[in-house]
Amino acid sequence: MADPDPNDDTSADYEQFEQALLAQDRDLAGVDTADDDDATARRLVDDLIDANVVTPLPEDSVLVHEPSGAAFDSTTQLAVFHRGWTAGRDDAEGE
Repeated sequence: MADPDPNDDTSADYEQFEQALLAQDRDLAGVDTADDDDATARRLVDDLIDANVVTPLPEDSVLVHEPSGAAFDSTTQLAVFHRGWTAGRDDAEGE
């Protein structure tokens, strides 16, 4: 019996297809922060300040995200970070 033709082996194609589908699933489950404008970010940060999740430090011109200890000088950066941090924590709890 002749050896199988390596060009007919499609197992690698299936693995690549499966990896692409898994990557798409991860992308869909991720947090979309592209639509965060300054006004949306400011509202979120104001809500986080009210909930004692963020502490403003006016003397240093920074906002401290208390659960992580990270400091930001931009409300937009803080809002994007918090959404990603929250999504990451939700994923970790689901495992």
